[in-house]
Parts: sequence; C-alpha cells; structure tokens
Amino acid sequence: MLTFAQSPSAIAALAQVEGWQRRFVQRLDGLHSARGQARAFAPVRWVRDDGRHGGGTRWVAMDTPLLGRASVNVSQVHYDDLPDKQLASATALSTIVHPAHPRAPSVHIHVSWTEMRAGGSYWRLMADLNPALPDADQTARFEAVLESVAGDLYPDAKAQGDRYFFIPALDRHRGATHFYLEGHSTADAAADARFADAFACAALDAYAAILDDAIIDASAPTAAEEAAQLAYHTVYLFQVLTLDRGTTSGLLVHDQNDVGIMGSLPARVDVDLLKSWRGRVPEAQRSLVDGLVAAVRDGVVGAVDTETKRALARAVRAHYRANPGALVLQASGGKLPPTVANHR
Repeated sequence: MLTFAQSPSAIAALAQVEGWQRRFVQRLDGLHSARGQARAFAPVRWVRDDGRHGGGTRWVAMDTPLLGRASVNVSQVHYDDLPDKQLASATALSTIVHPAHPRAPSVHIHVSWTEMRAGGSYWRLMADLNPALPDADQTARFEAVLESVAGDLYPDAKAQGDRYFFIPALDRHRGATHFYLEGHSTADAAADARFADAFACAALDAYAAILDDAIIDASAPTAAEEAAQLAYHTVYLFQVLTLDRGTTSGLLVHDQNDVGIMGSLPARVDVDLLKSWRGRVPEAQRSLVDGLVAAVRDGVVGAVDTETKRALARAVRAHYRANPGALVLQASGGKLPPTVANHR
C-alpha cells in the first residue's frame, strides 16, 4: 500500500505538487485537443519499498504528433518509520518535455520540498529551456517570466543554473537558459511555499504558451532541422547521464524507479556522436560513456525505449559503484544541498 509522509509541511507540499501536475498535464492535453488529437497522457504509478516509504505517479506521453517524449512526475519519499534517517521526506514535481517538432524547445522544470529530520528544510527550484534550434524570442520570453517571479533572486539562480548545466567535455551549456535555486528557505515558511507555487505555475504556463506558439501553423521540419534535433537530444542524454547529480543519486539510492528516473531522456540519440565524445571526458568517465553506448547501440540511431532506459540505469549504477571517486566529476551549481544521497 502506498503511504505518504505525515508531517503537516509534507502533506501541504504534496498537495502543491499534485496541483501543479494536474495543471500542466491538462494544459498539454489541451494543446492536443485543440488540434483534434486524442488525449496524450496516461498515468504510471511506482512505489518505494512496496509503498512503505512512498512513491509517486508520473503522467507520460510518447510519440504523439505534438510530443516525442513527456513525463510529468510527482513523487514523495519519506522515512516516517525510520527516525534515524537524516531525510524525513522529499516531495517533488519533476517534468521533462521533448516536443516532436525540432522548432519547439524541450523543457525541464523541477520544484521540490525537502524536509530534514533535524530541521533545515528547504525548496529546490529549477527551470531550463532546452532548444534543439535556439530561438532568441523563445528564450527571452521564458527568462522574462522567471525573472518577474524571482525578482532579486533571479541573477544568482541564473548564474547557478549556468554553472550546473555547463558540459565541460563539450564546452557548451545544455540549454539556452537555466534557473537553479538550491536550498531556498527563509524565516517565513508560508511565504516560501507561496513563492514556490508562483514559480512553478509561471514556469509551466510560460512553457506551454511557448510550445503552443512554436507549433501553430508550423511547416514540416527539414532534414537539417531533424538532424539538429537528433544531435541535440544526444547532448541532452550525455549531460543527464554523465553530470546530473539528481539522476545519479536517484539511481544509486535504489533501483525501484529506473524507468521513471530516466523519464527525462529523449526518444532517440545519435550513437556514433555519443561514442565520439568518449575521448573528451576525463579518463574516470570513459568507461561510463562505453556503458551508455553499449546500452543504446541500435544501428546509427539509438532508440531510448523502456528496456534501453533500464540498461542505461544499470550502466550508470555499475560505473559509480565500481568508481565512486568519479562522483566528484558530477555537475555543481556552486551550492550543494544537505546530503541526502546516502540515505539508504
């Protein structure tokens, strides 16, 4: 049976993230309906330790005329029955959308509430726009919305995001603009929750509007645009699986939601391009790239289907268990959260 955290703040946070999830799924399904397409999203539930320590539901859309891959995930992990754990609960919305059309940008939005056993609870807020074909107007619109909500917090969050989503091996960022506010907590918990709500709603709505505008009367993509999208999706997978701390931590803590954790990955990647980056990463990461290539090996274009996601998860987990020192090469925005990665 799926159980949920019992603290008032965790109960309130779960209600918030579930509201954001409904809001975004309804908005994206509405874009399908407006174009005469069937409802795109279906729910998938997962549980942690048979539900004793929580779980969640992700709404997933795949291979629709509008969306290549989309995952809108809500999760809550808790340890109410294990008082010695540092982490009391973690409640999150994490959504990743990869549109089908190359001129429509991908997006990643994550807003979570983490409650530590000894206090020090905090919000993490992330939003980054990830176009295969950068568009200055789309980027400016997204940034303006986030800046209007974040106010004085925006410059530091943007700088932290730019640090976190930089890919040293490729000398580039993952996306066009990045927002990452780690450990946000003030003396006014209610105000912090209102800020998280305003941020999540603004980011989700801004992206839905950008997506809608990008595909209105869009002509069929050219071969060059499709090639650029495939190359960019390869960059995206490479960044997530070689640098992203959240993904790696989730995979190392447990293996009960590998497909959900890999929900951020696009549908297809260029295997030869991925393999070509092996020589650019530090030596300690080369065996990881080898494992990723082996997991997606399917001709020149590797399909990232359910079984491939499981294979990728195993490759990441095996690499860091064999090479724990390589964890220092993971991305950092310059401000690390209280450790929760070792709460097994």
